[in-house]
Order: sequence, then structure tokens, then C-alpha cells
Amino acid sequence: MDNQVVIALAVFLVVYAVIISEKIHRTVIAMAGAMTVIGLGVLTQERAIQHIDFNTIGLLVGMMIIVNITAETGVFNYLAIWSAKKVNADPVKLFIALSTLTAVCSALLDNVTTVLLTVPVTISITSQLKVPPTPYLIAQILSSNIGGTATLIGDPPNIMIGSAVKELTFMAFVDNLTAVAFLIHFVTIAILVWIYRDKLKAPDELRAKIMQLDETKQLHNNKLLQTCLFVLTLTIGMFVAHQYLHLDSATVALIGASLLLLLTAGQSERNLEHIFNKIEWVALFFFIGLFVIVGGLVDTGIISFLAGKAIEFTSGNLVATSLLVLWFSAIASAFVDNIPFVATMIPLIKDLGSLGITNLEPIWWSLSLGSCLGGNGTIIGASANIIVAGMAAQQGYHITFRSYFKIAFPLMLLSICMSTVYVVIRYLM
Repeated sequence: MDNQVVIALAVFLVVYAVIISEKIHRTVIAMAGAMTVIGLGVLTQERAIQHIDFNTIGLLVGMMIIVNITAETGVFNYLAIWSAKKVNADPVKLFIALSTLTAVCSALLDNVTTVLLTVPVTISITSQLKVPPTPYLIAQILSSNIGGTATLIGDPPNIMIGSAVKELTFMAFVDNLTAVAFLIHFVTIAILVWIYRDKLKAPDELRAKIMQLDETKQLHNNKLLQTCLFVLTLTIGMFVAHQYLHLDSATVALIGASLLLLLTAGQSERNLEHIFNKIEWVALFFFIGLFVIVGGLVDTGIISFLAGKAIEFTSGNLVATSLLVLWFSAIASAFVDNIPFVATMIPLIKDLGSLGITNLEPIWWSLSLGSCLGGNGTIIGASANIIVAGMAAQQGYHITFRSYFKIAFPLMLLSICMSTVYVVIRYLM
């Protein structure tokens, strides 16, 4: 075995072992692993930079700037109290409502943008009700990835698949994935409500106190609020139409952030340094480290070797190939960033014609379901997971690898079992 292959695989396994053990902060070990991969010659600095997905990093930075400036207006506290009153301050109803809102918004925007907007509201509202925020945040992680599965624009793997296969249009994704995604969502939320039933409780006197609050008193600096809402609406509109505008998500988010910074130069209560200090740099550098480590697996051919062997194993059988792609994608995406994984799988699936498979549609939908839903398996399985964990940690709520894994991984497996039944009944019978 080539030395670079050994190094790339060893670094990946060591980094994951340390992340799971939680002995060292995941960002520190990810950066150390990335520097090891570069320092030992597995990747050059130029190749490492190419593996860092600017679309993810740019999207996060842009939306964090928008969210941080908007938070100064008190609108997130306003929305928290308003939504609590709409469900009579019932923690269970609120749990279902926030999770479903996250899933719907993830389908219409994308899951990273959605959690950046909903997590501040969730933390604010749970503090008002004095219920632990962690169950709500875990539900929102799962809902964001499930909701993102439902449409072409909801999750990066779907965007990549849609770009590679022109016949798979926006409406094709809606027709083939939206119904099963939301069925999985409601089953997942029902199970989570049962798991957390003892934590989703608030005293009657506290609920009554919240019902008496005036949410409008949370709002201040109306001029800044109007400016933020204008830019936010414009940005969301560009997200919805970004495939027609031919703009990547990062470009849209950074356009919105730049415009908001420009328009609020004299309105914001905080200076520019404060706004940039609030950006989740710890999470961003974790992404950068992980992209480089996975880039080592890509450049040494480890991912393509495993994917190729898996597909060869089915010998061109449509049923076996579809189900193998579904499960292989799910397990791999729980531990490896799904963007380079899907990038590796796309040309392999396109080449399946040489094995005698003429109808590739079931395999494309299997890849989408597996790679999007598989991201729910671990706290570092998808971008949205890492961002929620980082935002929670900023507020003093720590979602550990193990505490998340024992809840989310079985639910991810259940979602893939449901997807298996769906793929078999709809495409393979």
C-alpha cells in the first residue's frame, strides 16, 4: 500500500477517534490532522485549498453576519415569545412546531441557512420557558437534514446531483423525494417527543407568565429592523431563485451580508469588530480542517476505491445497486463530508451503463436519500449539525458526539430503512 494512502487513512481514523473521545476539542484535532496531511506531503498546500469548499464557508460567513446584525433588533426574542404564545406555551407543541418549521424552511432555502435563523429563536424561547434547549436543537438538526432532502436546493448533494443529471429538475425532486422526506420527518419527531417526554414540560405558572408577556417590547431600533428585514427578504428571495440567477449559495449570502453592512454602517449599535467577533470561527476552522483531511482520502483514491468496489460487488443488478448505494451513502455520509463523497459517486453511477444498467433513476434517488439523510448519523455528519452544535456551545449548551450519536444514529438508520421500503416499492417492484 502506498505510503500516502496509509498516512491519509491513519490521520482520518486518529482524528475521528479523538473527536469521539472528546479529549481534545474537535476543531483543534481537525486542524492538526489537516496540517499533518499537508506537512507529510499527502496534499500540497494548493490542493488542500482546492478541497476547502468555499460555497459552504462563504454561505456560513455571510449568513452569520446577517444574523448577528439582525439579532441586535430583538426580533429573535420577539419571534420566540410570539411563537410560544401561539401554542399556549406548551413545550411539546412548540417542539413539533419549531421542528416542522425547520424542515419546511430547509426544503425552501437550504438547511445551513435555516438553522442559522432558527437556532437563536429556539435558544431564546427555551430560556423563556426554562426547559432544556438540547432536545429542541437535536430535533432541529435532524429536521434540517430531512427537510433539505426534499428539494433540489435543500442540501448540497441534491444540488450536485441535479447539476450532473439535467433530467432531474426541481419538480422531479419534489415529485420523488418531498413526500417520503416529510413522512420520515413526522415519524422522527414523534419518536423524539416520546424520548424527551420528561424534559418537555413547563410549570403552569410559568406558561401563564409567558402568555402575559408583550412580545412587541422586545423590539428596538426600528430603522435597523426595517433594514435587516429588507436585506433578509432580498437574500431569501435570491436563495429561492439562485438556480435561475446562476449564483452559488455563498455568493448570495455574501451579497446580502455586504449590502447589510453597507446599509447599517451608521445604524448598528456595535462596531464592525464586534460583528465579526460573533462569527462562529471555531466551527468554520473545523470545517476547513475536515475538508482537508477528507481531501487526503479523495486524492489518494481511498473513497473512489471503496465506492468502486461497492458498485462492482452488485454486478450490474439494479435492485442490489440501488440499495447498496442507499446504505453505503448513508453510512459514509455520517462520517465523511457528503460533498466530496457525492462528487466521487456521480461519475461512478454515470458509468454503470457499461454494466448493463439502463435505468439509473432509482440509483440517483438512492444516492440523494442516503447522502442527505446519512448526515444525521453523527454530530459532524453535516454542515448544519456542526453549526447548531457551535451556536449552542456559544450559549453554554454542549452537544457532545456521544450524546448526539446515541439518539440520532438509530433514527438515521430508521430513516434509511423507510427509504429502502420507499425505493423498492416505487422504483424496483
